[in-house]
Amino acid sequence: MREDDAAGQGGAAGYNIRAVDRVCDVLDALQQHPATGLSLAAIAETVSLPKSSALRYLSALEARSYVERDAEDGSYRLGLAFRPQRFDYRAALRDAVLPHLVKLRDRFEETMNFAVLDGIEVVHVEVVESERRVRLAASRGERACLHSTATGKVMAGQIPESRLRTILEQAGMPQFTADTITTVDGFLGEVKLTVERGWGIDDCENQPDGRCVAVPVDGLAVPAALSLSAPASRFASEDAQRVAHLLKKHMGPLVDAAQDVPH
Repeated sequence: MREDDAAGQGGAAGYNIRAVDRVCDVLDALQQHPATGLSLAAIAETVSLPKSSALRYLSALEARSYVERDAEDGSYRLGLAFRPQRFDYRAALRDAVLPHLVKLRDRFEETMNFAVLDGIEVVHVEVVESERRVRLAASRGERACLHSTATGKVMAGQIPESRLRTILEQAGMPQFTADTITTVDGFLGEVKLTVERGWGIDDCENQPDGRCVAVPVDGLAVPAALSLSAPASRFASEDAQRVAHLLKKHMGPLVDAAQDVPH
């Protein structure tokens, strides 16, 4: 039996589950350093774990937003799940980006989406639908998978590979259409390509008749993306790069508004 799975007697309830204790130890260590955070090495030393074991715990906690990792120095801090609930960060983001999404919708005449990563899923914070009779649109608050969506691919490029693998393991990779990527290696290759070119595409992978292109929204408390979606009959895959470049050209005010939201 592995040490992390062992259970013995003890504790107020009569049982002491080792893995749960380890998680609590990690969170307690981070609680002592809310501002500066801790490095992986410091966490492993504090809770008396090998670095590899500490990383597994941290990756699982990060996937659920209990822990967040600083992209610059690699340190870990308590995540959004532990922040005061009286301030709804997503609601504030929605209010900030909505008028800019409307302007982008009017410019491109297609549905605009602003989404963030919430745990192991993509959540649509705000959606402004196209006014055309035939349109493709999710609903505000609707959730989706990383592996089958353009926004998910973009967000996957904003997080460490260890966290991404944990998300894929927990969420699974269901096949929604004949074009859905359903292998971890295949998806990691797609994420690498997405990062290199600076935009992601859902090429009829989430819905058989829908196409979507997304670009990253950097500088927020959570991985985020802006996307344009339309029926595949009206939005050809060869137009994706042109649309992505236009989105980047005109998304500045939305990005500034989102970055101004306190977190």
